[in-house]
Amino acid sequence: MTRLLAAALALAALTACAPPAPATSQDRLVVAGYGGSYQEVFEQAVLPDFEKACGCEVTYIAGSSTDTVAKLKAQKDAPQIDVALIDDGPQAQAAQEELLAALDPKVVTRLGEVEKVARLPGDIGVGFALTATGLAYNGKWYEDNGLPAPKRLSDLAHPKLKGKVVLPSISNTYGVGALMLAAREGDGSVESGFAGVEKVAANAFTFDTTADVSNYFLQGQAVASVWGGSRVETLADKDFPITFVYPEKGAIPLLATANVVKGAPHADLAQKFVDALLQPGIQHDLAAKGYDGPVVADAMLEPALAKRVVTSERAATMRPLDWKDVNARRAAWTDRWTKEVEQ
Repeated sequence: MTRLLAAALALAALTACAPPAPATSQDRLVVAGYGGSYQEVFEQAVLPDFEKACGCEVTYIAGSSTDTVAKLKAQKDAPQIDVALIDDGPQAQAAQEELLAALDPKVVTRLGEVEKVARLPGDIGVGFALTATGLAYNGKWYEDNGLPAPKRLSDLAHPKLKGKVVLPSISNTYGVGALMLAAREGDGSVESGFAGVEKVAANAFTFDTTADVSNYFLQGQAVASVWGGSRVETLADKDFPITFVYPEKGAIPLLATANVVKGAPHADLAQKFVDALLQPGIQHDLAAKGYDGPVVADAMLEPALAKRVVTSERAATMRPLDWKDVNARRAAWTDRWTKEVEQ
């Protein structure tokens, strides 16, 4: 699909919104979503056309998924956020705590077109993008220092990487991913996961809570990390020698979800925003600009682009996490992580 056609489809899909009109304070949609490169992509590929088509303004509040869910909890009695863009793990927790509203199929008309991997129970939210949690490394640094490309998490425990690894905190989804990658590399138990992460943590100079470690790589502080495929590809586009690795035991599929907040001030507009994210034109642009794999089959991707994103076929080969189980144990894991890993 050409970029011109993709843009045309995106604009056509948004005609379900009200005709353009001068924006007022009542027409201000508040979207809470990911920061860093992800925010840049949204501000380029999604927000301008939506604002133009709906005659509204969008305020974007950047933060990690756990930060966003914390805001939803704090605002439960008087929500100030209309749409929450959050990872599948925190989303499951938010849905369980009844912080999110069901999507209206009369407004979010493309729910039936969404791949099975992105449909959520009761249509409380929907996945709008696919990526993966795996390994990221600076290929030039590795080559200059005679290190082979990492194949597994334990490779980040190499002595030459002392003080050169940035690990995600368990407070964000990538941190849970790191623990699970270590567990899969071991005997599958959480005990082996903690043992594996602790070995790598000896090389870590920091534990990031933001989910965007771009600056650590750009400033030379980090040469390896556990990170998401879409963010790695975005940094690679800036002519930085970074590569994403699907670990030998498999990467972990990561689903970005779009959710209407229960009791949202602008619920109708929020439903339209979620519908816009599922349109093939915007799905294509999210892949082209941010390397998020599409969740609808008619978002046609150029072959070169398809190789750089997680397609539904690739996601089907990865074993997802049981977020119901993870969330039930996460508080205990966080306490243990604080005491044993980030000490």
